[in-house]
Amino acid sequence: MAQPATPVGSTSGSAPLLPASQTSAPTWTGFTGPSRTASSTSAQANAYLMPASPAKSRRHSSEGHRPKMSKATGSKPACLVNASVTYCGNNQIYAFGGFDQFTDEVYNHVLKLDLYTLNWSLVDNYGDIPGVRMGHSASLYQGHKLLVYGGENEHREYLSDVVILDLKTMYWTQPDVQGPHPRGRARHASVVYEDKLFIIGGLTGETNYILDDICYLDLKTWTWSRTWSFAGRFDHSAWIWGGRLWIFGGLGPEMERSTEIWWLDLKGSPSLGMPSMDGFSDPNGLGRSISGSMPSNGTTSNFNPITNAYTANSGSVHVRSSRKDRPNAPGAISSLKFLSGPHVPPQSSGTHFHVYSSGTLLDFVTPAATIRSTECNLSSLELDSLRWQKLVEGPELFQPGYRWHYCTINEDGTKAWLLGSQIDTSTSSGQEAQLSEVLAVDLRKYGLLGNDLVYQSNSEQRRILASERETSISQGLGTDLASMFDIPPDSGSMTDFTITANADDSDICSGSSTLNSPTEPAETRFSIGSTASAPLYLSSNTSTSPPIHVHKMILQARWPHFKRLYAAKMAEFHNQKLHIPEPYSVVRAFLYYLYTDSIAPHSVYCQDLTDVAGMLVMANLYDMPKLRLLCVHRLSRELDVEHAAIVWERAGRTNEEWLKHRAARFCLSNWGRVVRTEGFRGLSRGSLMELCEVVDMEGRVVNGEELEAVVGNVGWCADGGSFAVGGLGRDGVGNGRSRARARGRRMSDIDDGEEGDEDGMEIS
Repeated sequence: MAQPATPVGSTSGSAPLLPASQTSAPTWTGFTGPSRTASSTSAQANAYLMPASPAKSRRHSSEGHRPKMSKATGSKPACLVNASVTYCGNNQIYAFGGFDQFTDEVYNHVLKLDLYTLNWSLVDNYGDIPGVRMGHSASLYQGHKLLVYGGENEHREYLSDVVILDLKTMYWTQPDVQGPHPRGRARHASVVYEDKLFIIGGLTGETNYILDDICYLDLKTWTWSRTWSFAGRFDHSAWIWGGRLWIFGGLGPEMERSTEIWWLDLKGSPSLGMPSMDGFSDPNGLGRSISGSMPSNGTTSNFNPITNAYTANSGSVHVRSSRKDRPNAPGAISSLKFLSGPHVPPQSSGTHFHVYSSGTLLDFVTPAATIRSTECNLSSLELDSLRWQKLVEGPELFQPGYRWHYCTINEDGTKAWLLGSQIDTSTSSGQEAQLSEVLAVDLRKYGLLGNDLVYQSNSEQRRILASERETSISQGLGTDLASMFDIPPDSGSMTDFTITANADDSDICSGSSTLNSPTEPAETRFSIGSTASAPLYLSSNTSTSPPIHVHKMILQARWPHFKRLYAAKMAEFHNQKLHIPEPYSVVRAFLYYLYTDSIAPHSVYCQDLTDVAGMLVMANLYDMPKLRLLCVHRLSRELDVEHAAIVWERAGRTNEEWLKHRAARFCLSNWGRVVRTEGFRGLSRGSLMELCEVVDMEGRVVNGEELEAVVGNVGWCADGGSFAVGGLGRDGVGNGRSRARARGRRMSDIDDGEEGDEDGMEIS
């Protein structure tokens, strides 16, 4: 599944504080990193300013939000239908099987896409090569084994065999499988968890009967479990999170695109958690296979009643008569149906790809004949709160004129790839007959942590994920020492370093009122680094916070910038003191993060988003990519009215363009309440003007009777745009992106005398 994006560059040695073009300015003072010695003095006695690392611009605004799309080379496959496309590590994607949409030819080819070179190649494979198939599943196991199950062959017969491709040797094998074989099927879902291959749902039989069962293959004993009832689905997705098996999407028994999410609790169930003994144990006898059953389409089955098995790779049908008394799957089964909502992606239009990452279900709504690119998006469903959010609008993801056919994600959940083709309107086939385009989406850009870090961001996720691990999450020395964080050394805490910050009631917390200009006398200014290209200045009369007591070894081990500073034996080395010109609460939260490696809400530290936004600035200054990722993730998840303006301003200061865009859109949707917050009022004049100019030229506030008319016409909001609802106390603000057009009543009835206006209203 995915691959981490290239890490940002690291700083080697402390860099000068001032830009090269400004170091000669005679009225500017400041320290210059390692050239400063222990004898250096400051206008503040025995208080030293922390020299900031050069700000790292991780993206340029000219790049926008749209991910990079590239053309593939080599033996580009046809636009295969119902093939398996799997990310298998080491920047390689493997495609197997499927059928040609133009010739209906079914394949058993193995193709590899090298994501370094973007080159497709046909792979030579050996051993018990499986027959042609489509609608099968392929799951990565132990990092180098591709487990292929089921599918449909060229005779439209449903299969129930398991074959394994060793990606190191490219050799196919078929294990000797025991136990009651499940029914042959295609277009099902599969997922590997704790050495078990779970199979859920799918289609079977000549009438395309939709299965509602679940079973698993024990990959240690190669024994099938019995089959239980679960949820009837095909073309759906399945994944594991928090010790639960989840499914979403696909089509149900009524052939409707499902908006229900189902989950099965795998913990505490002996039937699911206990390994099989002596092949298979079924004390109730309910899982016995019906030997010698005839396929429903009348063809001869290759089932051998003597060996109680099916011929390997035979393309045989394996259909057992259904049992009306089949019990439900063991463990708690829950489901939730999403009826509507401002961010719930409708499943009835567009081509959807569902993948799991970072404790969320991602829904890529991609262009199709039934949907415009402006209506596409990337949405996320937070599994702990079951709340939908819209992460990215369609135009920020997809270029017009392309169709996407497959999506796969790396094992870290940090990067996804969409494979597709360009629509050639001049010919009937042309480029559309090949998987020639690759769209690489860096999910960390949109606030997703990745599967390895997700448990650290939220206490509920941490609790759930810790409960499913055999051992508790490692605490580490820093977490142990956190109990002695900010305790004076005379109390036995063994703290040996002191850090001060700006007092929280200082004006610097609001943004810029204490950042004075270079026209002031040099003796009253101190350079504190830069957040973009221009240095900031701190007035000498800024009040100082109480001292924060910390352990040097934690700072040296967890803060690369401090390690370089201390190794250079600067003044801080001798005085054991340091001043960081950031708000006191932000600095304390930052230092507590160095101990715990977490920015989860705490009763004392990191209580609200103001501190998180401040730490985002520090992560940018000191080049700490992990802290930056944690901050972006939490800010995007917990964005609210009170902090939206602050998040918008800090995101702009740190070049987090996606987060800035998201916060701006949130501000517009809640404009009436946002303008009344302290965060909005604390913005500088320049920031206020910039935020107000985000509103489209044609945008206008909707209120009073006009707002009631808009609310009364919810049904004609055709493009899914959200807008203010009077009952919630929200003002509508037009941003030019969402245009609701009247279907029952024309807006011209509202605007008397504006006959020239288009019959609709721009709303957010």
